[in-house]
Order: sequence, then structure tokens, then C-alpha cells
Amino acid sequence: MDDLDQLEAQSIFILREAYRKLKPLAMLWSLGKDSNVMIWLARKAFLGRVPFPVMHVDTGKKFPEMYKFRDEYTKKWDLELLLGDCPPVEDIDPTLPPAARSAARKTAGLAAMIDKYKLAGVIAGIRRDEQATRAKERVFSPRGSGHKWDVRNQPPEFWDQYATPHEPGMHVRVHPLLSWREIDIWRYIERENIPLVDLYFAKDGKRYRSLGDQDITSPVESNAVTVAEVIAELETSRTSERAGRAMDHESEDAFERLRVAGYL
Repeated sequence: MDDLDQLEAQSIFILREAYRKLKPLAMLWSLGKDSNVMIWLARKAFLGRVPFPVMHVDTGKKFPEMYKFRDEYTKKWDLELLLGDCPPVEDIDPTLPPAARSAARKTAGLAAMIDKYKLAGVIAGIRRDEQATRAKERVFSPRGSGHKWDVRNQPPEFWDQYATPHEPGMHVRVHPLLSWREIDIWRYIERENIPLVDLYFAKDGKRYRSLGDQDITSPVESNAVTVAEVIAELETSRTSERAGRAMDHESEDAFERLRVAGYL
């Protein structure tokens, strides 16, 4: 097995463990490259069909290309899609910096969906290499009452044994891509020919490396118009993947506050 085979096998095992242990279960679908890889892995894990719903927590501020992709691939991949809205920014904690406050709308929208569907587990496509706070996560990460994350009190995970504590008001976030790197994601996309929103590829000397809301996401300079060219670019790049996310240029404390409160 090469590195991608090992990552794929680990993620499929995690997805199957989540499906076995946590019901009801749903997967977050942000429409970005990582969550598309997650859906691809879930289809492999369960004989071609995702056996649980996928959730899009919609801020109403995504790029038109993302909504078009969602509608097309919901049908092509035969997905059960759950849509949730987010509250207006005026309802969000005013002490947060502007971009973090805007992003926090998703935290509230996700919490409402978890409560509405009484979810015991939510599968999310975060990776340790994306951001320092995310590196503190477990593969199976319990969220307490009110969706709070106790970053200093997480269960140990030895020998691929994952705890699934479930008390009233709790749920578990499952992270099948936690050990993947950005370049692993792209190499897997190339190997498997996984569809993507075309904003990831350069136009007029710029492309998006990370996709979010239009008002808090910016493109980076790039001439990469194919997956192979993106991979070649990443092999020499020292720029952070989330350099185009406005909230990542605000205080680290703001991002951790969002994570503790239930941010994706």
C-alpha cells in the first residue's frame, strides 16, 4: 500500500465505525474539495451510496458556482441533502472580529440542525494541517451540552479505538480526514478523478485555494489550471492554505473561541 492507500483505508474504517456506533448520523458538505473527498470515501465505504444524509449549512453567501455544483452532484451522487439556514450577523456575538463574526453564523446554523435532527454524530472534513486549533482535535471528538468543545478534556485514542460517549445534549464530531495533508487531498483527487468546483483552478492569474463565503474569501495568485499543476504548485508553496480566509488573519483567540463554541 502506498501513502494514499493507507489514508483511504484509515478514513473508510473511521466512516464505518461512525456509522456503526452513532445514530442518527450526518455528514457536513461544504461543497469544497475536502468534503467532496469525504463523500467519495463514503461512497467507497458503503458500496457506492452514502447511507446517511449530507448537510449544507447555508449562509446564503456562497459563490454561484458552489450552488450549481451542489444541485448537480446531489442528483449525480444520489445524496439525501439536508439544508439549513444561518441567522443574520446581527444576532451573532458582537465582540468577535468582523470576519469571525460572519463565519460564526455557521456555528449557530449547524447547532440548530443538530438539535432539529437530534444527531448523535456529525462527520466533518477538517484536517490537522489546516490550522493550529484544529490540530488539537481527536478523530472522534465529543461535544458537550450546548455543542461546546472542551479542548482540554478529550478521550485518548489508542490502536484505532474510538470512544463515543453520548449523554443527553451531547454529540460526537467525526473527522475522517484529520491525518490528511492538503497535498494528499489533491493527489487523491487526481488519482480518483473526483469532481470539484472550478474555482479551485486559475483564471486570469488567480485561483481559490480554500472556498468559503464570498465576502470573507479571497483568491491567491496562481497559474494552475489542472490538478497536476495545483499539485506542482503546492510542492513548492510556503503560503498557508487558508491565506485567503479573512478570519484566519484575525486573532488566534477568535478562531479558538469559534471552535470551542461549535464552529466547523
